Amino acid sequence: MEFKHITIAGSGVLGSQIAFQTAFNGFHVTVYDINDVALQSAKDKINILKGRYQEDLQASKEQVDSAFDRISYYSDLAKAVADADLLIEAIPEIVPIKTEFYEKLNQVAPDKTVFASNSSTLMPSQFAEATGRPEKFLALHFANEIWINNTAEIMKHPGTDMNVFDQVVEFAKAIGMVALPLHKEQPGYILNSLLVPLLDAAELLLSREVADVETIDKTWMIATGAPKGPFAILDVVGINTSYNIVKAKADATGNPEFKKLAELLKKEYVDKGKLGVATGEGFYKYPNPRFMDPDFLGNQ
Repeated sequence: MEFKHITIAGSGVLGSQIAFQTAFNGFHVTVYDINDVALQSAKDKINILKGRYQEDLQASKEQVDSAFDRISYYSDLAKAVADADLLIEAIPEIVPIKTEFYEKLNQVAPDKTVFASNSSTLMPSQFAEATGRPEKFLALHFANEIWINNTAEIMKHPGTDMNVFDQVVEFAKAIGMVALPLHKEQPGYILNSLLVPLLDAAELLLSREVADVETIDKTWMIATGAPKGPFAILDVVGINTSYNIVKAKADATGNPEFKKLAELLKKEYVDKGKLGVATGEGFYKYPNPRFMDPDFLGNQ
């Protein structure tokens, strides 16, 4: 495995996590985003992650400070990828945005750079041509709270070079992940093939006014023993990400229920800045969400 310099494109919730996890495991990391405001937000997120790693992994202050120091930040794409062996894309789940990004990236990235998409639901074959290097392109998908939920799904498309695929599998292991190779393209990979239908079902129950957020979550938690309900999970994922996925489904299928749900998410949450854990409020308020109350699962 020849990867040493890693660039993360997109510094949202998961992009910041990927960057810090990679740096924590000894790699030199560059974070790219569209402007300095976004990059400052990334630094703020990563500073919070330092505390989480100390709390959850018993990492030392020296370890997390060293990891932080291995990360650099650029809003100039050419500078961000100048020495990249691997670029992991973690930008919004919007096809035209991703396509345009890969077309620009191919113009400035060195020939050696492998491109990997962290897309949650989209397939690498949708963007292979836009990358200009389909043999060096594949998907590498992480779960939220990457340092605890340490899965890495590696999915190739028919044109991916198997040597590249194998190198990305080894890279995933090198940053502390459990590498999960997929042998065929699958929208949603393994994790989201299981998770997204649950989240869709929960959101549609809310949109149809069948039950409220807390009742839906309480039902799932009591009946299955899960530590979080679907809306608590959505707050971690980010309601903006959920909105983008739902809107794409509405646009692709014309399904009026998904259209209604997208409008609800935009009006009541996205437009109000209630994006989940990252903003302090989503379906719940943080840092002390209602589902963590000792009496939440009771019959009060």
